[in-house]
Parts: sequence; structure tokens; C-alpha cells
Amino acid sequence: MLKGFFNVPKPTNEPVLNYGPRSVERAALKIALVEGRAQQIDIPMYIGSKQVRTGKVAHIRPPHDHQHILATYHEGDASHVNAAINAALAAKADWENLAWEQRAAIFLKAADLLAGPYRAKINAATMLGQSKNAYQAEIDSACELIDFLRFNVSYMSDIYAQQPPISPKGVWNRVEQRPLEGFVFALTPFNFTAIAGNLPTSAAMMGNVVVWKPAATQIYAANVLMQVFLEAGVPPGVINLIYVDGPLAGEVIFSHPDFAGIHFTGSTGVFHNIWKTIGNNINKFKTYPRIVGETGGKDFVLAHGSANVDVVTTALIRGSFEYQGQKCSAASRAYLPKSLWPAIKEKMVSELATIKVGPVEDFENFVNAVIDEKSFNKLAKYIDQAKKRQRR
Repeated sequence: MLKGFFNVPKPTNEPVLNYGPRSVERAALKIALVEGRAQQIDIPMYIGSKQVRTGKVAHIRPPHDHQHILATYHEGDASHVNAAINAALAAKADWENLAWEQRAAIFLKAADLLAGPYRAKINAATMLGQSKNAYQAEIDSACELIDFLRFNVSYMSDIYAQQPPISPKGVWNRVEQRPLEGFVFALTPFNFTAIAGNLPTSAAMMGNVVVWKPAATQIYAANVLMQVFLEAGVPPGVINLIYVDGPLAGEVIFSHPDFAGIHFTGSTGVFHNIWKTIGNNINKFKTYPRIVGETGGKDFVLAHGSANVDVVTTALIRGSFEYQGQKCSAASRAYLPKSLWPAIKEKMVSELATIKVGPVEDFENFVNAVIDEKSFNKLAKYIDQAKKRQRR
């Protein structure tokens, strides 16, 4: 494929929109939040061309408002994992044989939908379902995911354009990029709607078929993403969205002969277990599965003696408290010069006193709720331990 054969728009960072007091964007987001809270939706699994409802439902509640029910979703079991695999494999031949330009067009359309008519809806879903403030939602579920889709199309164009520069006389050397020989399992986290959208779509874009299992605490926004993908033209069975307990899904998927790869973002412990399981089952697979994963870690801030106090303070506060510290970029420790610490401490105490905590619907609240009770209890335990040490 000649470079430039398909006119892919050059990716540019999607601008963060203006959510000022009188902006159109703020008004649209406010309306989307009200509409989201005003209805209790029923969320199915998406397997092949079917919307599957099992009758075994679980509630979705805003982490910052436990009394309110946003939605119910239908929990699946092993039979639904197998059904999703079968639907993916049934869709595989037609999808991988579709011209890559047509696959690209579908995901560029998805980016346009997110940038336009779905922007307020996906941001509101992320705010209500994952307790992100307006700014955090905008840079995640809108800006980053739109960029992911457009950048990935550009990268795909570059990959298909990579051909041997010279062929001997009478010979035409040519590279053909093929999708994996099986299905890809996309296992996505709660903390970034952009990652939840990127992991299944980046694999699908290259001609793969996908079984997608989001974190239970991200299903509310994942449902909106699936609506976008279908409206953009992703054929039934190419991306199958299921809500099944993780270990149960893994038991089926990591024993299936057509398992060809995993695209994962989540905890280090879970990824270690996945890798180990795949290794133990290696003789069961038709091909060697590709293992792609990003895991959490401990981030730190290191300041030099020449550092600006205001800049360091901002880095510490944002690094520690943006999205309640629920990011892989969250700062958990700092290495600071003794000479700067008194000024940094004074500035931090002063700035932290201005931060407001509360529901996402109030745009002045910078810190909102952590994702679930397990996370709350874990953090509360550490706070209690710190208080005990302080009293000693």
C-alpha cells in the first residue's frame, strides 16, 4: 500500500472544551447529567447481533451517591463467554477481509461521534458512573479517546505503508499484515473510559475480533461506547461486550484453543496471574498468544534545589489528588530538598484548604468519591494508621 493512498487526517490533540459559566458545552454537559440521573436504564450484554439480558441483574450507583440507581446490567456466566467467542470467530473472516481503509473509516466515524453528538453523553456517563469531575472526564472520555481513535488510524496507515523499498528484477517483494489467528480478549479498567474504548478498538482496527470485558465499575460508560461503535458501523460480532466475573471469564478464555491475544490494563497482581495461566496452558492454543498489558505502579515527584515552589506544589497536589489518586500517574511519594520543604509545606497546606470535595454534579468540586467500598475501606485504613503514628 502506497503511503498516503488513504487520506488519514493528521492527529491533533483534541482541545479541552470551554466549560465556563455561560458556555454551550457546560450547558450541554449539565443537561446530560440531569438526563442520566432522571432515568434508570437497563444495560444488556452485546454478543454478536444480540442484546443479551439474563435476568440476573446488578445495580450501578454513582460512587458519590449510593442511594441513587443509575442503571441495572445483566450479569453473564460461562455460557455467555463461549457465546461471545463464537460470535467473534463467526465474524472474523468478513472483518479481516474488509479493506483496511473501510475499517479505518468506521473508527474515524466513531471519533467524530464522540467529538460531536456523544461528547456530553460520554462525559456525563463517566462522571456519574466513575465519579470523575468535569475536567477529568473531558480529558479522558472525550479528548483522549478521540485522540486514540484518530492516532491509531494514522499508525495503522503507516504500518500498511511499510513495504520493502527495493525488489530484484522480475520479483515484487511485498509485506502483508495479517490479524491474529483467533480472537483477542480486551480486559479494561474502571479509571479511564479512554482505555476502555482503546483496548478493544485498537485490536479490532487491525482486523482482529474481540471479546471485551470491562470492569464492573465502568459498565455504565462502556455501554455508551458500545452504542457509539455500533452507530459508527462496527459489524456485529467484531466487538462483543460481556459482564462476567473475571476469574470465570479467564477460566473459559485462557483454555480456549482460539485464544490469540490479550489486551490488558489493570493491577500488577492480576496481570501476573494472567501471564502465568497463559504459560501453563500454552499447549492448548493453536498459536502463541500475544500478551499486551499495562499495570499499576508507584509514581514519585523528585524536586531539585533550584525548583520553583509553586510548580512543585501544583505537581504534588494534582499528582496526589486528581481523580482521587486513582491513576497510574498518581504521586504516592516525593523526594524534596530540605531547603525547600518549609515553603512547599506551607504552600500545600494553603492550597489544599481551597480544594472542594463532593458530588461531580457541582463543577466546583475538585475531589469526588473513590470508586467503590473496597477502595474506600483500604484508604480509610491507611489514614487511620497515619493518625495513630502522628499521636505517638
